[in-house]
Order: sequence, then C-alpha cells, then structure tokens
Amino acid sequence: MSPQTETKASAGFKAGVKDYKLTYYTPEYQTKDTDILAAFRVLRNRG
Repeated sequence: MSPQTETKASAGFKAGVKDYKLTYYTPEYQTKDTDILAAFRVLRNRG
C-alpha cells in the first residue's frame, strides 16, 4: 500500500485576483547591473 499525502490549499497558491501593486509594483526599486530586461511581442494569427 502506498503512503498517503495531505495537500493544504493555504500552504501553496491561493486562487484569486490580487491588486497589482501588492504583488509586483515596487516604486522604490532600484535597478541593478545584473537585472535582465525581457520584451515580448505577441501577434495574432490571421485567418
């Protein structure tokens, strides 16, 4: 018989929409020489 595991929702990701400024935006952040800037361009397919 295999061992059973228990999953707790509060221990990991909790679903829902969070305010942008709470999860990403930090106005006082200072860029560093080691930071990487990535830009992506997404185009729709015709048809």
